[in-house]
Amino acid sequence: MKTKAVRLYGKKDLRLEEFELPEIKENEILASVITDSICMSTWKLANQGADHKKAPNDLADNPIIVGHEFCGELLEVGGKWAHKYKKGERYVLQANLQLPDRPDCPGYSYPYTGGDATYIVISEDVMNQDCLIPYKGETYFEGSLIEPLSCVIGAFEANYHLKEGSYEHKMGIKPDGNLLIMGGTGPMGLLAIDYALHGPIKPKKLVVTDRDAEKLARAEKLYPSQNGIEVSYINVANVEDQVSLLKETVDGGFDDIFVMVPVGPVVSDAAAILNPDGCLNFFAGPQDKEFSANVNFYDVHYSFTHFVGTSGGNTEDMRKAVKLIEDKQVKVANVVTHILGLDAVGETTLNQPAIGGGKKLVYTHKQSELTKLSEIEKDSELGKILAETDGIWSKEAENYVLKYYPNI
Repeated sequence: MKTKAVRLYGKKDLRLEEFELPEIKENEILASVITDSICMSTWKLANQGADHKKAPNDLADNPIIVGHEFCGELLEVGGKWAHKYKKGERYVLQANLQLPDRPDCPGYSYPYTGGDATYIVISEDVMNQDCLIPYKGETYFEGSLIEPLSCVIGAFEANYHLKEGSYEHKMGIKPDGNLLIMGGTGPMGLLAIDYALHGPIKPKKLVVTDRDAEKLARAEKLYPSQNGIEVSYINVANVEDQVSLLKETVDGGFDDIFVMVPVGPVVSDAAAILNPDGCLNFFAGPQDKEFSANVNFYDVHYSFTHFVGTSGGNTEDMRKAVKLIEDKQVKVANVVTHILGLDAVGETTLNQPAIGGGKKLVYTHKQSELTKLSEIEKDSELGKILAETDGIWSKEAENYVLKYYPNI
C-alpha cells in the first residue's frame, strides 16, 4: 500500500513524500491515520534532527515519520495480534514506549510508525508494550488529544507529599490545597486546568498565570470557578515582584505548582512560593541541556519542599485519558485553535512558536493550508457550524472536513 507521510531527514529537514509501505508481518498491524495533533516536542525533534535522543543516528539515510498524537482505524491485523485487535477498530497509541533497551518511540524513531501519514505500519514494539489502545470516542480529533491529556494526568500523579509523621509519600496533588499553573494558557496548560477541575483529586484554589491578556481571557471564559474550586487568572507581564503577588492571591503559598515554560526565573519564583511539603513539577521540556535555575535548598532541608519533572505519561495514564474523553468528563476540544492538511505539516511544525495559539490539528488525508478557527469566515458552512459551539471545534466540524475537504 502506498502512503503519503511527512518524514524527517535532518535538522529542519521535513519532507512530504509518497512511498510504498512494506507488507505487514505476523507481528505488525496496518492502520490508517485520520488525525494527528502537532506537539511542541516534534518541533524540538525537527530542530535537533539526529542529535535528538530518540532519533536514529542515520536519519539522513533512514528518515522517520514524525507525529505521535494520532488516531485512526486498524486496517489489517497480523496473526500474532488477531486475538486482541480487530480490523475496523478505532485506536489511539501511547507513544512513550519506555522500551528497556532503547529510547525508540513512534513519531521519533520509526520509518513506518508515525502520526503525520495517511497509512502506517505499527511496529510490534507498540503492541509488545501494550501501547496500542482501542478507542470508542465519537471523534478522531479527541483521540489525537488523548496523548497530551495523558501527559497531564501523569504529571498530576507524579507530584507527591509526605504522610504526616512518616517518611512515606502520598502520590498526587494535595486535596483541597492551593494549586498554581505558571504559563498555563497554552494547550497543555488548558488541559491541566481542565484536569484540575474535573480529575479525581481537586484543589481548593487554582491560580493560572501568563503574560498574554487575550489567552488569559479565553482561559477564564472556558474554565471559570466551578466544582467548589476558586479559579483566578493573573497577568504577570508587567509584574516586578511575582512572588509577593502570588502569595497574596492565596494568603500564603502553594502546595502544588506546575511550571509550563522553560524559563529559569519562573522556576526560581515557583520554588520561592512553595508551602512546606509543597511540590514543584517542572513540566516544560527545555532544549538547552545546561538549563538550570536557582532554588532555595534551606527550604528543601527544613520545609521538605519537593521537585519533580515529568515528560510524557504511561500506558495507564493513557487509558485514564481515554475513559475521561469517552465519558465526556473533560473538554479537550477547547485546546484546538488551528486545523490543517498533511501538505501544511512541515511548515507548521517548524514555525510552531511563531504561530502561537493552541493545538494544530492535522487531517492527514486532506489538503488544507493552516487555518485559524477564529478566522474562518462566519458565513461559510464551516463557520456556521463553529458558531453553534462558540468557535470550539466539534464532531460536526470534523465531519464537514472529512466529507468536503479535498483529499491529498
